[in-house]
Amino acid sequence: MRKVTVAAVQMKCCEEVDKNIANAEKLVRKAAAEGAEIILLPELFERQYFCQERRYEYYEYAKPAEENDAVIHFSRIAAELSVVIPVSFYERSGNSMFNSVAVLDADGTNLGIYRKTHIPDDHYYQEKFYFTPGDTGFKVFDTRYGKVGIGICWDQWFPETARSLALLGAELIFYPTAIGSEPILECDSMEHWRRCMMGHSASNIIPVIAANRIGEESVSPCEENGNQSSSLKFYGSSFITDSTGALIQSMGREEEGVILAELDLDEISKDRRNWGLFRDRRPKQYEIISGKIK
Repeated sequence: MRKVTVAAVQMKCCEEVDKNIANAEKLVRKAAAEGAEIILLPELFERQYFCQERRYEYYEYAKPAEENDAVIHFSRIAAELSVVIPVSFYERSGNSMFNSVAVLDADGTNLGIYRKTHIPDDHYYQEKFYFTPGDTGFKVFDTRYGKVGIGICWDQWFPETARSLALLGAELIFYPTAIGSEPILECDSMEHWRRCMMGHSASNIIPVIAANRIGEESVSPCEENGNQSSSLKFYGSSFITDSTGALIQSMGREEEGVILAELDLDEISKDRRNWGLFRDRRPKQYEIISGKIK
């Protein structure tokens, strides 16, 4: 048996990077003390969700991985605690900027970077202003505790993300997330959000781990942003599924904390093989369809 304990961190984010990193470290240490070996932090947890507004000066937040405060900090923490930590950050590479995750192995080594493939653009989720669509392709990282696939927030709505990661050999799929209220659509998307990922888990027979932030974040009117006034309330609800898509751990909409689950990767691998979902795929037929539908 090859068992691994995974964890999702749910936290509130303030305007001060140092405080957010310190809070994230406290929760990572709590998860590690409870036995977690792979610990997921939320999307862009270093700051409040700056994509709620458009301000050119926020481009300065982007840094290469080797210069990013959170990546540097949690590389040391990963090595100290012998845990794997996927770290979401705002990455600068040349003249391009990406919404990225650095996967830190249990010795602190950065195994590589995944850049978010699907970039949303909606009222107050204005990510196309800040991020270039990712150019890494979907990636799976061979960590000390298993093969980890990463998708980032909006990626989690697309079945192509999860299926691609499964075909690349992922044993677990992790989604760092920043999602909450929909002021224009006037809907509560939480259950829809969860069910999408539960379905990806079930159809690929792979556990899914999602970590979200909590709290209300507001934009004050200023000349630089055309005097916009808005707010988003992030709904937490972080969760872990088993390989059938069933929720085995979840959190509420307002509390900070961590959730953990132990998973048997060898047993899940057998189930994935025995169900025949990958045996019975018809890739050539899908190519015919994709050639007709754009």
